[in-house]
Amino acid sequence: MFRRLLAVAAAVALTYVIVPPPRGDRIIRVYGDLRTAEHVAVVVPGTDTTAATFDGGRVRPYITPGGGARAVLAEARVLEPGARLAVVAWLGYDSPATVSLETVTVESAAKGAVGLRRYVTETLRGRRVSLLCHSYGSVVCAKAAPGSGVAAIAVFGSPGLDVSSAAELGGVPLWVGSGSRDWMRDVPKLRLGPLGFGPDPADPAFGARLFATGAAGHSDYLKPGGESLRNLTLIALGRAGEVSRG
Repeated sequence: MFRRLLAVAAAVALTYVIVPPPRGDRIIRVYGDLRTAEHVAVVVPGTDTTAATFDGGRVRPYITPGGGARAVLAEARVLEPGARLAVVAWLGYDSPATVSLETVTVESAAKGAVGLRRYVTETLRGRRVSLLCHSYGSVVCAKAAPGSGVAAIAVFGSPGLDVSSAAELGGVPLWVGSGSRDWMRDVPKLRLGPLGFGPDPADPAFGARLFATGAAGHSDYLKPGGESLRNLTLIALGRAGEVSRG
C-alpha cells in the first residue's frame, strides 16, 4: 500500500499542462513527461464530460479523465517503476449529453475522431500509443484508429464501435472490457438507421481480445486497486502477455 501511495504522489508531482487554459470544453492534459516518454496512453472519455468534470466535481476522482489518467500513471509506477510512460487525458471533442439524441448517433464521434487522429499522428509521433476509451469515447477511438499508427485500442463500457468486427479497425489490436456490474451490458447493441453503433465488441464473434475487469460498474474501470486498471495499464505498457483475460 505504501508503495502505491508513493506512486500516486509521483504521478501527481509530474503533472503538467501542455495546452493553454481550457478553451470551452476542449482540454488536453498530460500526466508524466511526454518529452522522454516511450509509451503514451490516451484516455478518451465518454458522455457528459465538460471542463467542470474533466478533473474535479466528482466524488470518485478516477471517473474523470484527469483522475483516470493519474490512476493509470500511478499503477504504471507500481507495475514498472522505470517505465517511460506518459498518460494524456484527451477531451478534444464535444462530448454529448447522456440524455440526448447525439449520444446514440456517430456525428460527435466522427468529428472528434479527426482531432484525435491528428493529435496521435502529429503530437505523439514516434511513441508507442495506446488509446484507452470509455463508453461513447470508444466510438471516437474506433473512427480515429485506421491509419493512425496506434499500437492498441482498449475500450470499456462500450455501446458499440460502429463497425461490424475488429477487422474493420485497420489491423489495430482491439481489447474490450465489460464489467459484470456495468449497466451498458443490458443495453441492446444494434443499429437502426442512423441510431446505434452495431454489434457488441465484447461478443466473442466480434474478434477482439477480452480483458478481465472484475465486478466493475460503468464508471469503475480505472478504479485504483481494480483488476481492470491493472490490465489497462499493462496494455499501455505494451505487456499484453500479462493481461488477464475476460
